Amino acid sequence: LQKSVINKSGDGGQNLGFGACWHQGNHPDFRFLFATRQCSLSREKLTRVIALMPTSSKTQVLSSVAALIDHTLLKPDARAAEIDQLCDEAISYGFAAVCVNGRWVKHVADRLAGNAPLPCSVVGFPLGASVPCAVADEARQAIADGAREIDMVMSIGDAIDGEWPAVASGIEAVYRECGSTPLKVILETCLLSNEQKKRACEICRDIGVAFVKTSTGFSTGGATTADVALMRSVVGSKLGVKASGGIRDFATAKAMLDAGANRLGCSAGVSIVSGATGENTGAY
Repeated sequence: LQKSVINKSGDGGQNLGFGACWHQGNHPDFRFLFATRQCSLSREKLTRVIALMPTSSKTQVLSSVAALIDHTLLKPDARAAEIDQLCDEAISYGFAAVCVNGRWVKHVADRLAGNAPLPCSVVGFPLGASVPCAVADEARQAIADGAREIDMVMSIGDAIDGEWPAVASGIEAVYRECGSTPLKVILETCLLSNEQKKRACEICRDIGVAFVKTSTGFSTGGATTADVALMRSVVGSKLGVKASGGIRDFATAKAMLDAGANRLGCSAGVSIVSGATGENTGAY
């Protein structure tokens, strides 16, 4: 499908402008222009493309992005009604997963039962400063409660200190507890140097986790395209890369996918797949 779009663009799809992207909007494979590096548009032009596209093509594009989003609510004052709304939106829009704190995992699993979105739990969150056995126990309980994916925060202080065996052992403890449940490891990239990000990614790649992830959304910064590209360059095609933190509109989501992400963690998922600017003001 990707190949058919590239061939029809006439130039390998590397420099498609507004007119070319609009022309491809009527092609059933148009969604790949927005899931890969094949369409390079400014934020303003991208917004115009989405607004002007036929309804069927617009739906295809936004649905393809929705399937890569972990719909997220991690604030400490989350209420049951908000969690229910999160689940219902995930079902309605076709999001990949619903990501919550451990307290809500069973609730989410029950609410999502029989539907495509997966229950996902964070552990060791958001500080990455718990002892490994405690984080592993969190993961065990979350899986028992119905979590189908686990997002853990690695030991950030150990990474900054260069205590890489401690970082690795912490990840391995949770990885073992997860078994067949996919594990995503949050690096908290805003606190690390590029060399530290690379080393953390190498450890995750060698252990065999499912994804490396940029951010908790609760520290000094969120996902950047530079960090996503760096992480992808280290893990290659062996692992997924999840961008999270500060992704609030479609243009930003597309930029992260262009940089190499294949999963997005967002609290503004509905705004993103509506082609709107996210109103959520939280870091996530």
